Amino acid sequence: MNYTIDINTDIGEGFGRYTVANDEKLLDIVSSVNVACGFHAGDPVIMNHTVKKAAQNEVAIGAHPGLADLIGFGRRKINVTMEEVTTNVLYQLGALNAFTNAHNTTLRHISPHGQLGHYCVQDQNFAKAFMEAVKQFDASIKIVALDGELAEEAKKQGYNVVKQIFSDRAYNNDGTLVERSREGSVITNFDEMVSRTIQMIKEKTVRTIDGKIIKMDGEILCIHSDTANSDILAEQLKDELVKNDITISPST
Repeated sequence: MNYTIDINTDIGEGFGRYTVANDEKLLDIVSSVNVACGFHAGDPVIMNHTVKKAAQNEVAIGAHPGLADLIGFGRRKINVTMEEVTTNVLYQLGALNAFTNAHNTTLRHISPHGQLGHYCVQDQNFAKAFMEAVKQFDASIKIVALDGELAEEAKKQGYNVVKQIFSDRAYNNDGTLVERSREGSVITNFDEMVSRTIQMIKEKTVRTIDGKIIKMDGEILCIHSDTANSDILAEQLKDELVKNDITISPST
């Protein structure tokens, strides 16, 4: 049987003189990226450099919009109206699209970041508000998401949904990601990351944080760039997947 996965990372998540990860090296490893659009991280210079390098490497580019929360890296629970969700996501899509146009490439997918992503998975109103921004921007863009309200709403509206899995995050029994405040939510042991990833790709299952085996499969494997030594982990993980006869290819 042939197995294929798209190795993806959230990228461009520095700000000004501050960097979060070795973006240059990550862009030599991954097959697709979700680029921060300035609300939870990123700035115009970083966005420009990231898109330029991704285009040169023929890496698939997606938008990674988040809540307006630079201090909390988009991971804090913030009260926002549905109008704000729509307009803020549309604003971020437009900003990143300016850079993809400038470098003669295409914005191929969108994946909500952090707490915005959690809201969209769990709350139908957030999912609808998010999709309203997508509809106003480009009805052909692909939606990268976990199972939940956003994926269901996107499918209902006729969008192509690409399911995302994570090598460095623990899952709850319902398939959602474990809150980062809980111990064990982030997988740091490399051997465990490799075995979990291969299990998700080949067996389409994963062991939850409570020890239950649940169904879990996807087309995009996301590695968080703000995980310590993410570039080294991504490179080594890619090598292990190739050794296990798994082909690396963009899914969007």
